[in-house]
Amino acid sequence: MSEEEVKEFVTGLRQLLIAIEQLPMPVIAALDGAALGGGLEMALACDIRTAANNTKMGLVETKLAIIPGAGGTQRLPRILSPSLAKELIFTARVFNGEEAKEMGIVNHVVPQNETKDAAYRKALTVAEEILANGPVGVRMAKLAIDKGMQVDLSTGYSIEEVCYAQVIPTKDRMEGLKAFAEKRKPVYKGE
Repeated sequence: MSEEEVKEFVTGLRQLLIAIEQLPMPVIAALDGAALGGGLEMALACDIRTAANNTKMGLVETKLAIIPGAGGTQRLPRILSPSLAKELIFTARVFNGEEAKEMGIVNHVVPQNETKDAAYRKALTVAEEILANGPVGVRMAKLAIDKGMQVDLSTGYSIEEVCYAQVIPTKDRMEGLKAFAEKRKPVYKGE
């Protein structure tokens, strides 16, 4: 690719990952194979990450004399400490799922299975837990967290208040309260 084509490609990739990050519903990455460079950057754009213990991952771009350009330099330091993120990016270190869990990059690590879909199966169990909850509440919680993490605490509280106000008039909120009182599972419709 020419220099201009590279710039366009990386900009497009960054925009794609921002679009994933900004989806209104929770997004779960399941890492059952290698997630090196852009693959890990895509996983970092997700809300939750599961990984097989033998998954190889890392932001390895500095080995190619470039940097993570699709958001990795911004997302990783927000997930980890800035100094650990710098170390991982500067060294282009490759690590496995167990190490990723210890560092806090992934939420869950599972032993890989024969069908090589252990992280995917774990992601499905997490998704099922989320699905049992009110969709509007989950969506507003994601919005409050994502927007609140970008501002000071006082402004974050205001964002939370605005998001909470969105769930008050919903039928789902009333269904949740009614189901609790009747000691039954709620049936949410996203309304």
